[in-house]
Amino acid sequence: MPLQDLVFGASVYFPPFFKAFAFGFVIWLVVHRLLRGWIYAGDIWHPLLMDLSLFAICVCLALAILIAW
Repeated sequence: MPLQDLVFGASVYFPPFFKAFAFGFVIWLVVHRLLRGWIYAGDIWHPLLMDLSLFAICVCLALAILIAW
């Protein structure tokens, strides 16, 4: 099997958005660790929605970083 087939197969199974999703998850882990006390202290009306919003922002940020890079 030629190397080009392996590279093409990797790009099919791992599209750029998957890379942004994985990189965004790593960013979210760091941000969530820093803001966890504030999120769950009662200042936020719905902590789970705040976590989901932070995750969406982190994925968008990761996609922007991957595009710029």
